[in-house]
Amino acid sequence: MAKISASLVAQLRSKTGAGMMDCKKALTETAGDLDQAVDFLRKKGLSAAAKKSGRAAAEGLVVVTGSDKVGGMVEVNAETDFVAKNDAFISFATKIAEVVVAEAPADIDALLALPFPGTDRSVGEEQVHQIATIGENINIRRFERRATDAGLIESYVHGGGKIGVMIELQTDKSDSEAVQAVAKQLAMHVAAAAPQYLSRENVPADVVDNEKEIMRVKALESGKPENIVEKIIGGQINKYFGEICLLEQAFVVDPDIKVNKLLEKTAKDAGAEVKLVAYTRYQLGEGIEKKQDDFAAEVASMTK
Repeated sequence: MAKISASLVAQLRSKTGAGMMDCKKALTETAGDLDQAVDFLRKKGLSAAAKKSGRAAAEGLVVVTGSDKVGGMVEVNAETDFVAKNDAFISFATKIAEVVVAEAPADIDALLALPFPGTDRSVGEEQVHQIATIGENINIRRFERRATDAGLIESYVHGGGKIGVMIELQTDKSDSEAVQAVAKQLAMHVAAAAPQYLSRENVPADVVDNEKEIMRVKALESGKPENIVEKIIGGQINKYFGEICLLEQAFVVDPDIKVNKLLEKTAKDAGAEVKLVAYTRYQLGEGIEKKQDDFAAEVASMTK
């Protein structure tokens, strides 16, 4: 039997909010597999939270720039929040977003090879220059570019660059004040509600099957008769879609209306179809583990 470390137990507690002994048991039952342990706790009704893709731990900045027809969003990471507030770093990140809008690079490698505005260096060479100048490691982590000929691109940045959002509406009435107002609200909604998918059709089948199995086990273990379990799952899976799918979420500005119904109302007011066809949400550092320094241990080691 694999030995379960205290750090692994702590990691599972952080993900689920379950008790220490429950986490240890879950890890023991699943041979130390963290994802399986999360599912184990959820099936037992002991998890206070769903799976997380990772803590937002890295520092840096999410920048969005562009117009109502084309937008570019980029995440640039640094080692400290202090550097992320540095004017030179902010200027660097902003110009990277401008390059994304202007040049539409295919990937990070293509972006790094492009000329950096106002210099004779490439983007990659400018990144090295900034590292040498600022004195911290800097990394252009990811970017997104959206463009439309028959619609509207709207963006929103929250928390001084902690969260960035771009959405794309498809409509012939992109100049409508009602459409533009709703677009701004929807971009803010995405920042706040953090949907995982646009619609239930976009949710992978294996994700749905896994959720249904968790619901089935919980229902049976709570004593529900087998003949009504499927009906229970039907209601719960709809609720699940309402939590993770943008079009089925309750609108944060007015929770009494769903996002898809808001779009229908907006279309009626504008006199033309209004469809939310795509969105991108970046949360600074999501999925990146940040090194945790033990300052006390460091000081103690220096005195030995």
